Amino acid sequence: MKQADIMALGRISRVRRFLAIGLGILGLSTICAQQLSSADPPDQDTARLLVKMIPQYHLSRSPIDDTISSKLLDAYLKSLDPAKLYFLQEDIDFFNRSRTQLDDQLRDGNVQFGYEVFERYKERINHQTEVAFKLIEQDFDFTKDESIETDSKKVTWAKTQEELDERWRKRIKYDLLQFKLDGEDMVKGRERLHKRYRNNQLLIGQYDTLDQLEMYLTALTTTLDPHSQYMSPNTWEDFEIQMKLSLDGIGAALRSDDGYTIVASIVPGGAAAEDGQLHVNDKLLAVGQEEGELVDIYEMKLSEVVRMIRGNRGTKVRLQVKPADGGENKLITLTRRKIELKESEVKGEIINGQDRVGRAGRIGVISVPSFYRDFAGAQDGTEGFKSAAVDVAKVLEDFRKQGGVDVVVMDLRNNGGGSLTEAIEMSGHFIDRGPVVQVKDPTGYVRALDDEEPGALYTGPLVVVCNRLAASASEIFAGVIQDYKRGIIVGDTTTHGKGTVQNLLDVSPRSPFRLIASPDRGKLKLTIQQFYRVNGDSTQNRGVRSDVVLPSLIDHWDLGESFLDNALPFDQIRPARYSANSGVTPKIVADLQHNSEARVAKNEDFMKTEQTIKRFLERKAKTVVSLNEEQRRKEREADEAASKEDKKTEEPETPDPNAPIFPKDYYNDEIVNVAIDYVAALKGTLTVQN
Repeated sequence: MKQADIMALGRISRVRRFLAIGLGILGLSTICAQQLSSADPPDQDTARLLVKMIPQYHLSRSPIDDTISSKLLDAYLKSLDPAKLYFLQEDIDFFNRSRTQLDDQLRDGNVQFGYEVFERYKERINHQTEVAFKLIEQDFDFTKDESIETDSKKVTWAKTQEELDERWRKRIKYDLLQFKLDGEDMVKGRERLHKRYRNNQLLIGQYDTLDQLEMYLTALTTTLDPHSQYMSPNTWEDFEIQMKLSLDGIGAALRSDDGYTIVASIVPGGAAAEDGQLHVNDKLLAVGQEEGELVDIYEMKLSEVVRMIRGNRGTKVRLQVKPADGGENKLITLTRRKIELKESEVKGEIINGQDRVGRAGRIGVISVPSFYRDFAGAQDGTEGFKSAAVDVAKVLEDFRKQGGVDVVVMDLRNNGGGSLTEAIEMSGHFIDRGPVVQVKDPTGYVRALDDEEPGALYTGPLVVVCNRLAASASEIFAGVIQDYKRGIIVGDTTTHGKGTVQNLLDVSPRSPFRLIASPDRGKLKLTIQQFYRVNGDSTQNRGVRSDVVLPSLIDHWDLGESFLDNALPFDQIRPARYSANSGVTPKIVADLQHNSEARVAKNEDFMKTEQTIKRFLERKAKTVVSLNEEQRRKEREADEAASKEDKKTEEPETPDPNAPIFPKDYYNDEIVNVAIDYVAALKGTLTVQN
């Protein structure tokens, strides 16, 4: 059984691989039931293997029993229909007949229930999409005093089709009212809604049985904790690419829209960028290899298109393209090459404090988007394999060559984790030998994982920046820096709170005959350990608290382990033996927080952030929204200016590989000020503001 020390967060604010927007009233047909009467033998084997592996290796050692069966049903339905917009109560009643039988079915390799529920789900979507199309074309009376409930937790399953259609009528009315208030042409607004629901219908229709099996078995694993997951071979391939930070292809990101595959972006340095013929928003019509026929890809599943385009470096792929500018269709031949995913790499730069905030100091900023590691390259001894810790070491050496810095800022915001090995090695750059993290296995045995390299690459002042999206390996790093009093933590009140370790297990039984290869059934990412700081505290649920807290909207989102279903609880163990430094004292922390609060209180941008937070919390508490145009207009006008600011922070933007590492803004400037204050505090020259 192959294992890898993976602790990837997966999806912190977990974005579904599908959109939930469709309903329906048709029952499962006899033909479909006959087709799904039994799964393929490999799928049956996969289910049986997981049922055996989970109790054996999961941290909780929980048996797959009736309790898990009941949780599985709820988790699967929630993953498909979280807003209760598709299934009727009669569907739920029908599914409930199997509530305590799913464990027994899975033990026998029977995954038919998962397929049947998904088939019913598709029927509901297909039916309700047609209902939605008709509703979109209706004229709505926006003078009526109607409202819509936006919190799915307060909504029950619709008891009748009429109740469901009424729910959708209000949903469509809400969308059209938003367009109207935005000043958008209603004809275009209706076109947008038609495309939105058609895209969803196409997306769900493209899910094959392997996708459905993956969703069903992942629902099973998440009944034990939110980070365990079954990965099909295709999903594992995508995951491995992210950990390696490289793949062989043409260097273009793709998206799906209305059945077409569209070029979303061109990767600098990739084959497409060098060739120059492919452009953003071009439509791909067909794909072919160097020889053979072109394959029409209209309405093809995006992941399948991507896999057709990927291939071994040096080979050629042909693309039939419809240019975005309306020109004639053309055939482009590109030679695949290695593409480095630069936007996820460690990067560093030196900030001049005088230029940034009017205070002397050289601040070395290191951005660490993830704790990536090319496991295969490391195992094979490949020279220069991708490693976040190695790349941080290179940046530190570059700082030294440029004359050194007064303080280093490690930016771990939005870093969801990665390799445990990388977290330990990176921590070793900043501390001498000693324990970095303690790990408890399912038997209760605890062992400390040490930094075994003597000395440190950097011994000067250190600031670690975190937010609610910093998780897992990020929390190990932040925790050890805080426990060793090696530096200070700045950012949101606390980090994400993911204190568990996931290993990757092959879902393939070893053949008794070495000459017979076992079929690839993907990977089981399973929580097999819980980690603890050297002070004995788990980061589970509570995270690592910041020494200096800065106001941010994200700090008030429902982000964090404590908001996830089936999260394991916080606990403590005996502290490890370690020698803390004297670089952080309660007085230093208090003085830094005091000075920061004084600056923040006078900063207009932070004042706006505080107002944004206040409005967000008010909106969060108000889940019933008016569908009366006059009432909604008053609400929007009162909040219009603020909403523009809110949109800048409500959702993380797509990383831009060409964007500055540490752009100048009020938040980053305050981090610079805190870092300069910290240097002064260590020298005993910090002036505490009144």
